[in-house]
Amino acid sequence: MAYDRSDWSQHYVEGKSFRPLRDVERDLLSRHAPVPDGGRALEIGCGTGELAAHLAGLGYEVDALDFAEGALTRARKAHKGVEGVRWLCLDIEHDDAPAGLDDGYDLITMRLMLAFVGDRTRVVRDLAARLRPGGALVVITPITANTPAERRRIALDEDELALLTEGWEQAERHDADGLAFLVLREPSASFEVVEKGRPEPQAVFGACVVVTDDCGRVLLGRSTRGMWELPGGRIESGESAQQTSVRELAEETGLGARLDDAHLLTVLHDDRADVRRVSAVLRVTTWTGTPQVCEPHRFTRWEWHPLHTLASLGSVFAPSAQALEATWPGVLSGLPPVHSYPQADAPPAVGGEPAEAFRLRQKMTDAVIAKGWAPSARVRQALRTVPRHRFAPEAPLTTAYDDDLAVVTRRDGAGRAVSSVSAAWLQADMAEHLRLEPGETVFEAGSGGYNAELLAAVTAPTGRVITVDLDPYVIRRTRRLCAEAGSGRVTAVLGEGSLGAPGLVPPGGFNGMVVTHNVWDIAPAWREQLAEGRFLVLPLEMHGYTRALALQRHGEILHARGWTYCGFVRDRGTAARITPTVGLAGGAVTVRWEDGAPADTGGLDAALDGPRHERATGVVIPGAYSFETLQLYSATVLNGFCCLTVPEESELVTQRDAAAMLGEGSLAYLTHAKVHDAPRPADRRYEFRIHAYGPAAPELAERFAACVQHWDRHVRETGYPPMTVHPAGTPDHELPAGHVLDKTSSRLIFQWPGHHSSDARPQALIAVGSAHE
Repeated sequence: MAYDRSDWSQHYVEGKSFRPLRDVERDLLSRHAPVPDGGRALEIGCGTGELAAHLAGLGYEVDALDFAEGALTRARKAHKGVEGVRWLCLDIEHDDAPAGLDDGYDLITMRLMLAFVGDRTRVVRDLAARLRPGGALVVITPITANTPAERRRIALDEDELALLTEGWEQAERHDADGLAFLVLREPSASFEVVEKGRPEPQAVFGACVVVTDDCGRVLLGRSTRGMWELPGGRIESGESAQQTSVRELAEETGLGARLDDAHLLTVLHDDRADVRRVSAVLRVTTWTGTPQVCEPHRFTRWEWHPLHTLASLGSVFAPSAQALEATWPGVLSGLPPVHSYPQADAPPAVGGEPAEAFRLRQKMTDAVIAKGWAPSARVRQALRTVPRHRFAPEAPLTTAYDDDLAVVTRRDGAGRAVSSVSAAWLQADMAEHLRLEPGETVFEAGSGGYNAELLAAVTAPTGRVITVDLDPYVIRRTRRLCAEAGSGRVTAVLGEGSLGAPGLVPPGGFNGMVVTHNVWDIAPAWREQLAEGRFLVLPLEMHGYTRALALQRHGEILHARGWTYCGFVRDRGTAARITPTVGLAGGAVTVRWEDGAPADTGGLDAALDGPRHERATGVVIPGAYSFETLQLYSATVLNGFCCLTVPEESELVTQRDAAAMLGEGSLAYLTHAKVHDAPRPADRRYEFRIHAYGPAAPELAERFAACVQHWDRHVRETGYPPMTVHPAGTPDHELPAGHVLDKTSSRLIFQWPGHHSSDARPQALIAVGSAHE
């Protein structure tokens, strides 16, 4: 029965109560629940505390629970002088029990409250587990036979009372002035299977048969009802699902298959009008013959269809559509919900691909190699052999094998990409930075299938990959696609990636760990589960700039050995960070603090309404030149650093996503201007400039310009600096000299060239979490 916590609390606040405890109940308690030495009692739904106080008077130590704070307020006041009672606000049906309730009780009482509990059987069995040997559960409740019709919601009928007494070796019932007084002892467990008479047919049980040809295309028939269908039909009495699939395949298409080649993938359940529809999805891995129309009254033709075209076929029979999606999650979207019960009988990997897939895979690999992303033979061979298109079945082959393109495989309700198959060049680069050997075990956070199988190929023939994702759909998809086209050496686990894989860490730690989504921090579990001297590769956000870092473990410290400019989908786990933002100028400018706490923006609206100060830096770069180190350099050395976001063609801020700094009610940001035009982009020249607003605009512009000039003299041609990652608790005096970026779980130290500190003390510019002196 539904009830509301606030309503009940108000009931007691208004001075209302229930039937007072009567002498007959006191007498029954004294006779059937005498107090043992050290006796403890649990009174559930204590109300105003009358029964709890009585039990304390008998000598029990009492825990009195009620989920209505109004009741407990009255109870504490009415029984202020009573010793031996602990008053607790707790919903026994829904709340987690606090410490102390697991110590066991000699008596548990439930008076005038069980009718208001929804999951009565579960609650009573949970309480039975809290009884000490010889203890009793006493239930005092109105019964419907003695209760007026308009108040029977507070009572239990005889069937409910009979159900309540099931599972107890001893069950006594007494009358307490019209109330049922139940004394239950010695909970027991029993089980038996019972059958009813033959039911009226209310369900249809059918088989959907999934067959692919040597190009990986799936067989569908055009039915006389104007829709596409998989082979299959009703499972007859006495048949197994496997037998039905083989029979229906032969009867409808003329194809032959053995029972051993028919594998049950899952059982789907949905409703069609008033009929329960149950569909067994069978994957036939080997078959013989040529498809033909054997039942012209049902089908007009059979055709093989590439998976990426299924979403454009038009009408598809509902069970067939659900079966296709269960086999290749992602090929069809927007289907009605269906219950799925995956089976343990997973088929072996199923081969088959068109010649074009092989050709495009070689072309993709050649492009990745030519750009320098795959120098090792093992990574090159993995790129050439792992069928990338089979882990993106919804994408055309040309899309799947574009070396510079990520294939989005899942979006959230707002249309944002939350899972994808990353660009091949980036996956190759990250695999190279792991420096894996055959037979090693690798951890991956962020699943999808292809990258895990790529790593499995790099560590072949005996290497193993543990891939973890928090999205059940992604894990289901990864398992299915790896079963279809994988090596059998990838284990997909549902879980929080920032925790690693606690139960699956090999002795000595993982030989490599890779994270395939943007992360804001470096989880301690990744360092702890990584073998000494091995590499963690992850795309780390630093002030909003993402770089794939190759971090080598040396004890508690991770050393950066490689940097790659990149971008991934963002973390959705518990370690994800919400970026603080402040809108300025009526929303025309948004300030973001990707690291650190928001700074004071007072006076900036007025500043942006004033004149703009401009400062040329004198630093000129070619049109095709990468200045990615300038982004990170300015972010880690400038006090007051932040980022600006503006609409297109903004007049206030000419750079759409600008590096900026705040201070003294003023703002400065980095932009650039073309100083020499040319037909070829590489021949054009651009100068970095600073735009600033506010009373301190000239000073901020000078500081920002000096930062850019220092980068030009000392950093521009040297690449990324030495960088180390230390645990968050590391004190300053144990850190090397450099600029520090503090995260929640880690401290990053950047040692930029051209910076010298006489006292070798870290320059802590940004703090998140604990402060460090």
